[in-house]
Amino acid sequence: MEVLEQVWYSAMSNALAEDEVSLFEKDMKEFWIQFKMSYGTEQNNQTSALRDLCKETIEALSEKWSKKLKEEDLMIDKIREYNNEILQQNKYIAEKEEQLTEIKAKINQEEEEQKNLNDSIQKLKEELRKKMEIKSSKNKAAKEKVEQVSKVKALFEEHLALEIRRIHDEQLQFIFRHIDHKDPDKPYIFTLSINEQGDYEVTSCTPPLDCIAELQLKLRETNNFSAFVANVRKAFTALSYKQSAGN
Repeated sequence: MEVLEQVWYSAMSNALAEDEVSLFEKDMKEFWIQFKMSYGTEQNNQTSALRDLCKETIEALSEKWSKKLKEEDLMIDKIREYNNEILQQNKYIAEKEEQLTEIKAKINQEEEEQKNLNDSIQKLKEELRKKMEIKSSKNKAAKEKVEQVSKVKALFEEHLALEIRRIHDEQLQFIFRHIDHKDPDKPYIFTLSINEQGDYEVTSCTPPLDCIAELQLKLRETNNFSAFVANVRKAFTALSYKQSAGN
């Protein structure tokens, strides 16, 4: 009997335990169903709100970036415009620099030509100065020679029966008389001038003397005009005696 009771109590206990588990599982299922329903609704609400927020955010960002892109497009256009202006300015500067280079080259050429002209003028002035000095020196020498001839003229006219005449081209003609004892008035003549070098030069001699070139050279070397005139007279006298002896 006791054994049967124990078996019955054991069976009842097991039955009660199975019912409690079933109830617990049922309650848990209902809880999860309600939880899921509640969570799903809240999640749907949150998702919808998040979707709206995202949409608003995207629209705001789109408007902001669209505005920024427009500003950047304007900035790019401005940069392009500035670049074009810079290119035009660079082109203008390059043209002006080329013109400036040409002007500088022309100025340098003109300066070089002016320098060459100044050098040429200076050279001509120097040559002219030298020529003037030479001319002045020649004029001085010629004047001294004329003065010397004038002094000799007075002396020789008195003592040697010499007549001196000024003829064309600034030449002096020397006429000796009283050489030929048979014909005292017979003239013996030589013509003297001063050449471009400032030297004495016998341009004619009548009658001709073989020694006239030698006497001229000696005159140039010594510049002793009195001795030259005396030697020419001696040569004429010797020629006269020779001609008289020949006749």
